[in-house]
Amino acid sequence: MPPPADVARFLSRDTIFDRVRLLDADPRALQAFADTGLAVDVTVPNADVPRLANLAFARRWVRTSVAPYVEATNISRILVGNEVISQANRTLLLSLVPAMQNLHTALVAASPRHREIKVSTPHSLGILAASTPPSAGKFRDGYDTAVVKPLLSFLRATGAPFMVNAYPFYGLTNDTLDYALFRMNDGVMDNGTGLLYTNMLDAQLDAVHWAMRRLGFGDVDVVVAETGWPSAGEYWEVGAGADQARDYNKNAIRHLGSGVGTPLMPNRTFEVSIFSLFDENLKPGPVSERNFGLYHADMTPVYDAGILTAPQEVVGTKLTPAPAPEEGRRWCVPKPAAEEVVLQVNIDFVCGQGDIDCGAIRPGGSCYDPNNVQAHAAYAMNLYFQSNGRHAFDCDFGQTGVVTTVDPSYASCKFT
Repeated sequence: MPPPADVARFLSRDTIFDRVRLLDADPRALQAFADTGLAVDVTVPNADVPRLANLAFARRWVRTSVAPYVEATNISRILVGNEVISQANRTLLLSLVPAMQNLHTALVAASPRHREIKVSTPHSLGILAASTPPSAGKFRDGYDTAVVKPLLSFLRATGAPFMVNAYPFYGLTNDTLDYALFRMNDGVMDNGTGLLYTNMLDAQLDAVHWAMRRLGFGDVDVVVAETGWPSAGEYWEVGAGADQARDYNKNAIRHLGSGVGTPLMPNRTFEVSIFSLFDENLKPGPVSERNFGLYHADMTPVYDAGILTAPQEVVGTKLTPAPAPEEGRRWCVPKPAAEEVVLQVNIDFVCGQGDIDCGAIRPGGSCYDPNNVQAHAAYAMNLYFQSNGRHAFDCDFGQTGVVTTVDPSYASCKFT
């Protein structure tokens, strides 16, 4: 990655961004953003959240991670962990709100400048028990009153926002690509409210707002802590590509800053952070996980995301590739247009065979993540294909399968 000073200079001088989120309190990064005018959100790693439930530790953390930089660097928020509630870790869950309260107490006691810093925490949409239609939005049972309600009470009392990581890419099907990308589409009606949704991000944000309303906290502000789109992906990752990433990020930035708002929250702008600035070529998981960046590590753009104050030439898309074809090997995978309901039938058929082991796509298995029908169907269909002699007809599956010479294996998930 480029040196923090180069990144800070680039963001402050050449882009439309006015805020940056740091994934930890790295002294070099905090120093680099001094006197840039950019607001800085500093993240506390999840591993430190339980320790912050101790007030003495919170005071030390503020003294060492905030105080030395706060006069020159515009530290705007401290984010306590990331997607903590979705981790389903009892220690983290019980520590979250006390940690936030302790950090706030430590900041208020430190100095007038420290008191301007807000404390919040970003959430994934996994905290919702229901989100479709948006008016069905509600927090998961048990978490709603035990964790989310005290958290919202803290945010209201301190004037901090509720922060959500919203990714339409992960809620995508072939039929909803235009809807997710803000392209022309017929829209989706919420019959509970009569409101028409023309993009998926609005629907996700309104589902969160409905959930907050149900707990009596509809007045707490909502911020998009993360959103983004990958410029490359596995064959089964619908919509992954540079053109789609360009359209999504450009349109999301334009829409959220337009003042139009959402159907449920009209006539307002939303603060939004795009994930991420750089590709992460060493990140494990599917190809998409390594290709959310707007820029390569050498500071050349992956595509024109419309974030520059002056045009910049896109010299190419040096994407982190999928595995290359392997001589003589063949695998069976679903066709890109195959419907999920049919792919689920394929999974049930294969895994119902007494002599085929589908343990890898069950919870805890090496191929369980990503937990979606396309990925699980790919593993199951290939397992059947390999087990029955690799004949073309063993990959037909009602014309939903296709034979490929590209190894679909990823991370620890190996397709034999």
